[in-house]
Amino acid sequence: MTIGFVGAGTMAGAIVRGITGAGVVPGGDVLLYDVATDAARRLADDVGATVARSAEEVVRGSDVVVLAVKPQVLPAVLTDLAGAVTERRPVLVSIAAGITLAALEEHLGGADVPVVRVMPNVNAMIGAGMAAVSGNAAASAADVARVVEMFDAVGGTVEIAEKDFATYTAIAGSSPAFVFTFVDALARGAVRGGMPKALATRIAAQAVLGSARMVLERAEAGVSPADLVDMVCSPGGTTIAGIVEMEEAGFSPAVVRGVQAVIDRDRELGG
Repeated sequence: MTIGFVGAGTMAGAIVRGITGAGVVPGGDVLLYDVATDAARRLADDVGATVARSAEEVVRGSDVVVLAVKPQVLPAVLTDLAGAVTERRPVLVSIAAGITLAALEEHLGGADVPVVRVMPNVNAMIGAGMAAVSGNAAASAADVARVVEMFDAVGGTVEIAEKDFATYTAIAGSSPAFVFTFVDALARGAVRGGMPKALATRIAAQAVLGSARMVLERAEAGVSPADLVDMVCSPGGTTIAGIVEMEEAGFSPAVVRGVQAVIDRDRELGG
């Protein structure tokens, strides 16, 4: 299986390094093209991939093609590649935010080709991402499974209905920024208490990392995040004092409102 990439930017690089590092395909079975030739060459040199002379060459030489270009240029790219895509019929993977499966098909001229929409998040850059996957009617279960395998190599993957992509964007696409803000706020609270910012940030980040792992591992036994909160809070103790103070300041409602704001804005943008 040959996997091609049109675009060799940061996210494409994370995916390429992930799939080759995990053995999904060897570097020699990766084909790259980017208008920024140097970027494609650097990435190819890192993993032993081949640099193509054009995006059309990538399509004609690949079984799976990942479109890793900016959303604003993707329609033009698809229009240019429609003929080659129709003839070769690779599994076409889009990671462009806000462009629906219907829009992707329209830009291909309505060609009946397998298209899979994927929304990775920034944490794919360190192999700890979360990606949502949804295929069109022409994409078989095997096509979707192949794409899931690719994105599992840079974190975790869930197959969801496209109608849920706006909600996914809020809780996985945008939420890393929310978490970064939370970690920074914890650190600033520690600075107020007299601790150096760098040390406080390291401690807070590790605590958040461990807490996330606890949620995932305990969920298998039916333990919810709320159950874990109760486990940490002793009657009349320090933790419950902090929880009550944050809730009185609107912590949970603020998070819910933030999630809803992302959902609303994503829908406004047509995603």
